[in-house]
Amino acid sequence: MAVVASAPGKVLITGGYLILERPNAGLVLSTNARFYTIVKPLHNEIQPDSWAWAWADVRLTSPQLGREGHYKLALKNLTVQSVSSSRHVFYFLFFEGGNPFVEYAVQYSVAAAYATLDNNKKEVLHELLLQGLDITILGCNDFYSYRNEIERRGLPLTPESLASIPPFASITFNTDDGNGGDCKPEVAKTGLGSSAAMTTAVVGALLHYLGVIKLSSSKDQQDRKDYTDIDLLHKIAQTAHCIAQGKVGSGFDVSSAVYGSQRYVRFSPEVISSVQVAAQALPAPEVISDILNGNWDHERTEFSLPPLMTLLLGEPGTGGSSTPSMVGAVKKWQKSDPQKSLDTWRRLSEANSQLEIQLNFLSKLAKEQWDAYKSVIDSCSKLRSEKWIEQASEPNKEAVIKALLGAKEAMLGIRYHMRLMGEAAGVPIEPESQTKLLDATLNLEGVLLAGVPGAGGFDAVFAVTLGDSSSSVTKTWSSLNVLALLVKEDPCGVSLESADPRTNEITSAVSSIHIE
Repeated sequence: MAVVASAPGKVLITGGYLILERPNAGLVLSTNARFYTIVKPLHNEIQPDSWAWAWADVRLTSPQLGREGHYKLALKNLTVQSVSSSRHVFYFLFFEGGNPFVEYAVQYSVAAAYATLDNNKKEVLHELLLQGLDITILGCNDFYSYRNEIERRGLPLTPESLASIPPFASITFNTDDGNGGDCKPEVAKTGLGSSAAMTTAVVGALLHYLGVIKLSSSKDQQDRKDYTDIDLLHKIAQTAHCIAQGKVGSGFDVSSAVYGSQRYVRFSPEVISSVQVAAQALPAPEVISDILNGNWDHERTEFSLPPLMTLLLGEPGTGGSSTPSMVGAVKKWQKSDPQKSLDTWRRLSEANSQLEIQLNFLSKLAKEQWDAYKSVIDSCSKLRSEKWIEQASEPNKEAVIKALLGAKEAMLGIRYHMRLMGEAAGVPIEPESQTKLLDATLNLEGVLLAGVPGAGGFDAVFAVTLGDSSSSVTKTWSSLNVLALLVKEDPCGVSLESADPRTNEITSAVSSIHIE
């Protein structure tokens, strides 16, 4: 019996840097790139020595790395200890999505079970844990760069070439032979929030497996009215992710992995920072009880792109960027020049709000005046933006076109102030190479938005296109040595899956594993 859960990666289209401070909001889109976690019993029956020692065996496997780690979970204080000493595990420990993210996800998920289940269910929980936990983690190819593999095969830099790589392909590392091969593996990523998606998938699968919550499938999420279970999952995933990172971030990446696309305002850091102190002295269930009962004051509003718009992501192949170091440089600039930084942030916030207003208005127009909306999108998808206004042949169409142009103008304002902030802080938020690429992209037919997501840098660029114009954008990107990824917006958050994603067979009978 197995439980399979998945959680999506993200693209932050507005709110870079500002989202770190309340009450600034960010618009974050969840994607069809997902992390999967498969949880099942490690042993067919309770091990004879488990009752005496009160240890649960945990095996953590990453097929894409060809690695596995073995742990012991102490059921008295819920500490997690590695019992593997092979060099294989050395590689695994440095892989984001392994230790410490999974260690805290396991520890806090089990602690949540002990903190929330009644005594009758705790006996069943204890027996379930004594069978051990077999945890398998899989990440969609979109989280990682396979650019070198495509070039090695002599294929063009196109989505079709990317799609030819088998799902959940192995991830290779660059090793330093002069150091005996023992070096931190280098994994090129695309900036979709792999650690947040992975942590959320692990927590979701474990909480469902242990009977704490009941996850729903993606097709059932539209009808969801009760968010109690998902809110609990969110608190545990946020806590595990922050503690594993060693800092309390804004949490937008975990929130989107849990709930899907949204407008997000961060929680007050104090709700988790207290755990960092308490975790040293208190048993994990007590710490988690405080977390679950804490004042989670984040704000989440449903948001997604208006109809007939497509999210595109492009990998320029210029290397990744360190988000923590860029954030650190911006914070240092804020302290050194508070007046100028405050003015820049205010103007950036206004541009973010304006883009949000225009996109929401376009969604409203699509709902209320579909024929006019669709007609404008279809015609504008074949034209550059300077020609769009010519399509305003009647008032309804003019309203749609003005909203499109307003959204585009707001995005240009966002990019301008992000560049100013980068120049002042001395970090490449929108590097010159990205500026040229984005300007060229915006000059194409049917392109509404183009920018650097999140904290910016060299990781990726995004575009939002109208109608059927995305294919011409990907062809242009390919000619500019930019690989268009297979990522699209998918507003669905964490989900219960019916099958191992590597097969088409049903691999779980999740109801029978649930503690009743």
